Amino acid sequence: MAYSQKSNKTGEEYYLHCKDVTLRGGRQQTIYYFAKEEKSNACDLPSGYEVMENSRTGLPMLKKSK
Repeated sequence: MAYSQKSNKTGEEYYLHCKDVTLRGGRQQTIYYFAKEEKSNACDLPSGYEVMENSRTGLPMLKKSK
């Protein structure tokens, strides 16, 4: 089951996805993004991160926990 977040502004459900990418220098990095539909690369909330919502658009974003 993927992590999901309901937007307070729009009321829509967003699912967290992750993807491994290769940067120009050859380094591997995992990127995280939210989408309205749950796909095969949906994932759980990574440790050390929290979800915040953009006040203007209502879209969820990941932020490192303090």
